[in-house]
Amino acid sequence: MLTPVMGGGLQQTTNYRVVLPFYVFASISFLVATALLLLHTDIAQLHYFNPHTLAITHIMALGWGTMIIFGASHQLLPVLVEGKLDSTLLAYLTFILMATGIPFLVVGFYIFHTGWVLETGAVLVNAGVILYVINVFRSSFKSKTRSVHSWYMIIASMWLFSTTFFGLLLVCNFNENILPGNSVSYLSIHAHLGIAGWFLLLVIGVGSRLIPMFLISKYTNNKTLWWILGLINAGLASFIIFKILEISAAYYYISLILVLSAIVLFGRHCIKAYKVRIRKNVDEQMKTSLLSVIQMLLPFIALITVLAFLPADSHPNIALLYGFCIFFGWITAIILGMTFKTLPFIVWNKVYHKKAHAGKTPAPKELFNEKVYNSMLVVYLSGFGLFIVGIIFMNQLILKSGAAALFTTAVLYVFNTGKTLLHQPKKI
Repeated sequence: MLTPVMGGGLQQTTNYRVVLPFYVFASISFLVATALLLLHTDIAQLHYFNPHTLAITHIMALGWGTMIIFGASHQLLPVLVEGKLDSTLLAYLTFILMATGIPFLVVGFYIFHTGWVLETGAVLVNAGVILYVINVFRSSFKSKTRSVHSWYMIIASMWLFSTTFFGLLLVCNFNENILPGNSVSYLSIHAHLGIAGWFLLLVIGVGSRLIPMFLISKYTNNKTLWWILGLINAGLASFIIFKILEISAAYYYISLILVLSAIVLFGRHCIKAYKVRIRKNVDEQMKTSLLSVIQMLLPFIALITVLAFLPADSHPNIALLYGFCIFFGWITAIILGMTFKTLPFIVWNKVYHKKAHAGKTPAPKELFNEKVYNSMLVVYLSGFGLFIVGIIFMNQLILKSGAAALFTTAVLYVFNTGKTLLHQPKKI
């Protein structure tokens, strides 16, 4: 299978059979997560360490965010490393292990079965992640060249393993006491290993390649991208050190400023790419992806507001607000945008690549319904905003309205992904 790259050439990519199962699993996970959110809006009035919040968080982080990243990265890894995917077998096994382990993990949290259910899920997820990391490393280091984008993937995959392995330790710690403290005291480290180390690095590494590509912009600045990579890693490492050493929370500003500086630089990178784009008409999918860059700032606004202006524990739901802005905010927004830039092309290649010279074929964007996509985007933004207001004011009616809109977003997303995946070749 071939995909377009900067400069008008073609790049060998991964077989669609490897990639598409991840998209299917992710779309179902998004639907389940929003359904659970609608059923349990009362989590806004509870401590973040409760079964329903943990279940929703992990299905969003693993089932939604990570699985769709796995699918997209298996497809795009050859482009980023300028080589090919090392092993399709490892990719298939990664899917099987993750698709089996995530339900165990989510159900384990939901019913809070801290024994074999959670442990089985954690072990299977770690096994899947290990195979993914091996594939990334082998693919990257077999390539003759390693761009800054490939280093983002390599380092992000290492942080992902750190996240899931530490999560396994926390799960085992419920019953075995293998860590000095209780599992709750380590949750912020576990969360930020995944948020900054995995999601943020991966999104910026891939986004800095795809956003200019889809805008048809030749802008690139590797020096800036190296700075961003360094700042995020320095911010995450410093936070972990401060947390472990139990240093005053005032020092967290150092970590915060480092990561925030990286996001500002990434935003500047995207703006410059946008300004010199060749394609003047920007479609809704790219607008959604660019919106996600702005949404990256919302969690920091929440944190800075609390640290600077509010007494400790004055708002018990700040952790929920912070996590919601991340998982239902910029991570979801960039997925909603990039899904319908990448998935239609993958399916189009599957259906039409042997027929492209035999006559007229539909454009990839014709494989999904743009009106449904636009409606999904409006409903998503409404639901996202309403739920934030509901968290702040602890109003169940507003929370239910926001959650219902997000569930509707997931329904529309599943409809459009299904329409794309089930596309049948037209007579040509």
